[in-house]
Amino acid sequence: MALRVSAKRICTASNAIGLSAIQTRTSKRNASAMAVPTSSRPESIGHDIFKEASLASPDPPADSSTAALVNRYSPYMVATYVRPPPVMVKGEGCYLWDMENRRYLDFTAGIAVNALGHCDPEMAKLIGQQARTLVHASNLYHNAWTGELSKLLVTKTRESGAMKGASKVFVCNSGSEANEAAIKFARKVGKLRDPSGERFELVSFQNSFHGRTLGSLSATPNPKYQKPFAPMIPGFKYGIYNDEAALRELITEKTCGVIVEPIQGEGGVMVANSSFLQALRDRCNEVGAVLIYDEIQCGLSRTGSFWAHGSLPISAHPDILTTAKALGNGFPIGATMVTEEIAKCIVTGDHGTTFGGNPLGCRLAHYIVSRLSEPGLQREVLEKEKIFRKGFKKLQVMYPDLITEVRGRGLILGVQLTQDPTPIVTAARERGLLVITAGTNTLRFVPPLTVSKEEIEEGLNILGDAMKAVMVTPDAIGGTKGQQEMAPPGR
Repeated sequence: MALRVSAKRICTASNAIGLSAIQTRTSKRNASAMAVPTSSRPESIGHDIFKEASLASPDPPADSSTAALVNRYSPYMVATYVRPPPVMVKGEGCYLWDMENRRYLDFTAGIAVNALGHCDPEMAKLIGQQARTLVHASNLYHNAWTGELSKLLVTKTRESGAMKGASKVFVCNSGSEANEAAIKFARKVGKLRDPSGERFELVSFQNSFHGRTLGSLSATPNPKYQKPFAPMIPGFKYGIYNDEAALRELITEKTCGVIVEPIQGEGGVMVANSSFLQALRDRCNEVGAVLIYDEIQCGLSRTGSFWAHGSLPISAHPDILTTAKALGNGFPIGATMVTEEIAKCIVTGDHGTTFGGNPLGCRLAHYIVSRLSEPGLQREVLEKEKIFRKGFKKLQVMYPDLITEVRGRGLILGVQLTQDPTPIVTAARERGLLVITAGTNTLRFVPPLTVSKEEIEEGLNILGDAMKAVMVTPDAIGGTKGQQEMAPPGR
């Protein structure tokens, strides 16, 4: 990639350290490993120029147009995220570009959202067509696409062998809303099955992430994020993921529902044991509780099957399934799919949404589900997983004291580290690769499902360079906190 150093900065650098020094350093890979020559200029000036000359995508410096834009608008934005310096302005396929025209290979896919990559051409075309036809008319009226999407989701789910009894769909705007609907539906079923009102408890599991609205946050037992908004909604209990022995005491006659992720994405890419999910289903059957699978991050072919639980026996299937993220490939939409038994419990007025199910979102999701349900795409996901795992294995051999484990399925993978991964995230970004973290000291890889084998190899090479930079000079590269949805307590 051509170097993009402004004339002003080159002049400053030539006065400070000499133009020949810049040219010499351009050939060096690791800025932090080099000694900065003595200069009367501030040391940071030489360091910034050196970074620009040796890295593919160095973070924009404090005097850049990027920093000026961020500083201009940050006073007007609620500070809910800690973001790194780049401002992204364009996407295509598996790449993003920032406003300095630096290119990044994106292994985050908008946190497992852009399964078809950025700016899918057919999706862009459909947006234009539907925007000229009808965007929104509210749920007071029928429209042509809510039913089409609902039918397709149910049909493709049944064809895939997942969720026996999948029958009806509630369409909303996000994953958190999909889980809120599931929680409300479970509470309603509990009241109908036990009119005394005693069956109201909901069970979730440690390290889970089900959303940020108060109901879904109540099901997300992270004290760091619950405490500012306490008290949580009463009736939530928390168990240990994959602990089958504790289920009998955890799930009782008072339990109306259990919500679980077949793969915990934010929690560190933790995979549920098949026997654990079967035991959950069995215990729910015993006490009459609703079983909810949250597949917002791991569903829609990310594991190589349409739904992550699709390989389970029918006897372990859920009563409710929630989805979002990849469902809109960047357009906000979510859905809650239920069996007929659950659907019969929900009547007019029990739940609703203003924007959910709008024609634009549903038409886009219909196209996306059609693409993501293709068997060929799912087979390719499994082949691409092998390439990732082979690359991770090589890196583990090179850095056995850094990498301890690789977890996940398909293209939701986690590399467990022995130290804070944020310096590696920074080093990778400045070399042109975007990755994010999860759980405690876990690098998470959730690229577009359309990523090519060549792009995977490119990303693995950059990751290796980033790890080398951090391991050779461990204190020279900082990290940007906040590069995951829900950081663990103490982070």
